[in-house]
Amino acid sequence: MSTAKLTPARRRAVAGADAATGLVRASERVLEGLVDGGFAVRHPRPPHRHYLTPAGRELRDRLLADARAAADARDADAAGADRAGGQGPGEPGVFAARTGGEPAPADAAARAREVRSAWEGLAELRRVSNADGATDVPCAWERTHLASAVALALEAAGLPPAAPETGGYVVTPAEHQPEAARVAWRPGPALRELVRAAGALEAAGWQVSEHPERDGGMYLLASPRRR
Repeated sequence: MSTAKLTPARRRAVAGADAATGLVRASERVLEGLVDGGFAVRHPRPPHRHYLTPAGRELRDRLLADARAAADARDADAAGADRAGGQGPGEPGVFAARTGGEPAPADAAARAREVRSAWEGLAELRRVSNADGATDVPCAWERTHLASAVALALEAAGLPPAAPETGGYVVTPAEHQPEAARVAWRPGPALRELVRAAGALEAAGWQVSEHPERDGGMYLLASPRRR
């Protein structure tokens, strides 16, 4: 099977395969097509799971690289449009999520455009890397960059990150829970803001739970929701 003849469903299945084991999850029809094309192999023993072949792993790497390149291109186009429109110089380089504590951006409007572009790029990465093309649950990249992914979801939803002179969310790795990120609000408990943050994260595909602080406040734990 030529890669040009791969259907979108087959491409999504390959891109969403487990990075370590090569396990592929998809419908029987999609799996059969991948086996016929030499991109997957069916294990002979029950439960007869399917795994990527070397050709399938190579294809997976190419698909994910293409998705990252497309996201980078969109960011570059947005920065170029800002400069052409006289919206400010725009700093080149990779987008960085604000997890809280960083200085406030000099140009709030430009930052909002950067966040919007980054969120759109992440949605595309979800589409090509999740096995079923789902954009409503976190992808593999988010699961390995929890604090950055959670912070991007919050900022994209309009919540402010904490800055030296203003209050807002602070996202940090969760102690003793490697599959979760911790979301607090500084300064003060700010229960209302945390409730809003929980709603934004749940809408973005995260599983959220509330926990008490020692000072009587609350914090959230956010982990990727699984289908």
